[in-house]
Amino acid sequence: MVPILGEIIGWEALLVIGLIALLFGSSQLPKLARSVGQASRELKRGMHDDPEETPSQDKKDA
Repeated sequence: MVPILGEIIGWEALLVIGLIALLFGSSQLPKLARSVGQASRELKRGMHDDPEETPSQDKKDA
């Protein structure tokens, strides 16, 4: 299976960005980029958290 984003280069990437701008409008793009960045940070933070700190395990030990 070939990765989809690995195939997009050059003018194709510009076309995709242009379509996104048309769909969401120029006023919504900063909000969209901000929310994607926040989601990315939360995902990275969640992946690096220690699973031993979950409250469900604390209740089992008590």
